[in-house]
Amino acid sequence: MNYFRLLLVAAALSLPVAPAFATKPPAPVEQSAPAETAEHFLASLKQKTGTVTLPSGIATLKLNDEFYYLDPSDTERLLTDGWGNPPGFKTLGMIVPKAVSPLSERGWGVIVSYKADGHISDEDAAKIDYADLLKQMQEEDEADNQERQKQGYAGLHLLGWAEPPHYDDTTHKMYWARELKADDAQQNTLNYSIRVLGREGVLELNAVAAMADLPTIKQELPKVLAFTNFTDGNLYTDFNPKTDKLATYGLAALVAGGIAAKAGLFAKIGIFLLAAKKFLVVGVVALFAVIRKLFNRNKA
Repeated sequence: MNYFRLLLVAAALSLPVAPAFATKPPAPVEQSAPAETAEHFLASLKQKTGTVTLPSGIATLKLNDEFYYLDPSDTERLLTDGWGNPPGFKTLGMIVPKAVSPLSERGWGVIVSYKADGHISDEDAAKIDYADLLKQMQEEDEADNQERQKQGYAGLHLLGWAEPPHYDDTTHKMYWARELKADDAQQNTLNYSIRVLGREGVLELNAVAAMADLPTIKQELPKVLAFTNFTDGNLYTDFNPKTDKLATYGLAALVAGGIAAKAGLFAKIGIFLLAAKKFLVVGVVALFAVIRKLFNRNKA
């Protein structure tokens, strides 16, 4: 049952999903679910609190009293049955605030995933020109949207940084937020991304909300970061250059990839319908046009 009508886009390089345009988005439905049905659905979600070890044991969540965790199965239920999205979204789960219902207008959550692409070097952290990077990404909009329109989807536009990318070299965490506009949306979308670098991969935390909720997200995400950590042996500092795999990209490509495939034109994407407002979840590891530009520039 669909309780919402809202478009989320998530690139599969961040969160593996079914092929992008295998099916068209389902037709909108009237927002008429009885309150008791929503309450029953929420009650069926198994809320986990305290210390939670994520699937595969790669990281732990030491949840405080303000949040609960949904495992991958219940996360997919929330994304599909609760928010009206197609199935197939593979995650490590979701972190949800207790203060607001995920089915409410102000509801939000943090989708957790992991990409085992290898150890990402942070040597270029201080050298990246993010204003130039943003310009390159925005130049991709026109071609991307022409293809989206052929597929029957609304255009997407990267308006700018809601928060410029910045890297904490002490905790090895990368932060950035983007403001996006969908042609058929009445309000702009906030995508807030955090990447926690690990020994042989990156833990991805993707929060989605309306732009008006940026102050709330900025206030709440540090709490999420404080209780999210790799397990011993998987920390960034545990990297062994003699035995461990190195990623083929750096921090610039990590950020650029999160936008380059925002329309899902060059990768597999998931189409998600969540009601009342438009949200776009974008989280991708680097490939395609912008990434090729970065790699070619480095070779020059």
